[in-house]
Amino acid sequence: MQSICAAVVQHQADLGLIFDTDVDRSAAVDEHGQAINRNRLIALMAAILLKDAPGATIVTDSVTSDGLTDFIEQQLQGKHHRFKRGYKNIINEAIRLNNQGVLTPLAIETSGHAALKDNYFLDDGAYLVTQLLIELAKAKLQNRSLTSLITTLQEPVKEQECRFHILQPDFQHYGQQVLDALTHYVAKQPGWRQVPNNYEGIRVACQADDEQGWFLLRLSLHDPVLALNVESNIAGGVDNILARLMTFMAEFKQDLTLAS
Repeated sequence: MQSICAAVVQHQADLGLIFDTDVDRSAAVDEHGQAINRNRLIALMAAILLKDAPGATIVTDSVTSDGLTDFIEQQLQGKHHRFKRGYKNIINEAIRLNNQGVLTPLAIETSGHAALKDNYFLDDGAYLVTQLLIELAKAKLQNRSLTSLITTLQEPVKEQECRFHILQPDFQHYGQQVLDALTHYVAKQPGWRQVPNNYEGIRVACQADDEQGWFLLRLSLHDPVLALNVESNIAGGVDNILARLMTFMAEFKQDLTLAS
């Protein structure tokens, strides 16, 4: 990503495109050399697709930002449906919703995996990029930038990911014990609220004045790992959230190690 961002600036390009080796994941770079990936890529595709499908549902993985939800639901008047991580999970969920009569044109992960209803829900990075190129051509004709569609997307001031390795042999059972204990801990914390309708791990809205963010603690399906994602919309917010959360995690320090 650093290389392509620099190349876009050097060559004064309108857009940079990048794929993984089997072209099922993709991302882009705007004309200023800024990455369009993760929440920004999801927001951009939602803005493109919801123009022709007002009120439709966008399926994403579980670690997307609150700002993305606000952008899709409040600004685009669509619906944001977070689901389990894993591109097969989100694709199958989008197919299920469509079969139930819920128009769902896009299933997309923050990793760049994306599948569109118009393309038979194939995880095809080239098809996604084609939609960006079409929108770029329209934008140039209207003398605007591609990213003008997402200028109102609120992005976190800071985000952080941590991984805790579980030392117990039955890691799934132990990991679930940690999550169960976290539910009780959160209920006693002022300014913390467990987010309902969450399909993976425990997501908590952290609404204290010095936090203003959220975290998600989830158990890996296959690895002995508890993954933690934290975001905040204010300076110092992530550190304040982690300070409270690490007090809880310290109770399990004999069986958990924080990956460097």
